[in-house]
Amino acid sequence: MPGQRDRRQPAATPADRTDRPGRTGRPRSTSRAEILAAARRVIDQDGWETLTVRRLAAEIGVGTTTLYHHVHNKDDLVVELVNQHLDQLARPELPDDPRERIVVAATTMHDALTNWPWAAEALTADGFIGRLGDSALWIVETIVAGAVAAGATQEQAVDVFRSIWYYTVGEVLVRARSDRRRADVGTADLAYGLRRLDPSRQPQLAAIGDLWPERSAVDLYPQVLRIIVDGLLAAAGRTA
Repeated sequence: MPGQRDRRQPAATPADRTDRPGRTGRPRSTSRAEILAAARRVIDQDGWETLTVRRLAAEIGVGTTTLYHHVHNKDDLVVELVNQHLDQLARPELPDDPRERIVVAATTMHDALTNWPWAAEALTADGFIGRLGDSALWIVETIVAGAVAAGATQEQAVDVFRSIWYYTVGEVLVRARSDRRRADVGTADLAYGLRRLDPSRQPQLAAIGDLWPERSAVDLYPQVLRIIVDGLLAAAGRTA
């Protein structure tokens, strides 16, 4: 009525509408750094297999559409995480000998993946190399260039890298899963029942017994890597 004070509440502002559940308004913005940090939290808590764009959007508190402005899919996100991880690693000094450069680069790759075994599993499909950043590509470049400098053709250099990569990823994943199983069930169960084998049918395996899990715990990557590199370069030199 005229002359009386209007007791109605003022209209909600856009900010009010955004902050209140069930209201519409401008969605909250987010940054790539925030997305990567949230993805890392999900992976650390529940494993990289549980990471999805929908799960990540819920973790941050934004809609999936907002997230797709920053990442195309889960694979894109994982590669970004790997790049971020490698950005933080110091590059080792490379020796003059091509063979030793290959060994140093491969060992750096192995050590980085050992700390993040889920990254090795996420990158098991061929075709990811072109999506890596400089902090990862220097490893690939060093191995390929080292093979060429040692006498391999470019085609053989590709095979050198792929062989080293497959061995490295396999070693990282088997060791990581074995360590988890060893923590869950204990060392005794890792004998795979070799002691129960019939010596007349599998004499060597039956004799090994508890030696198998004991040897499985030994880190042979450095020695085997050198054997693989020597064999690959020797074969490349014979057929170049």
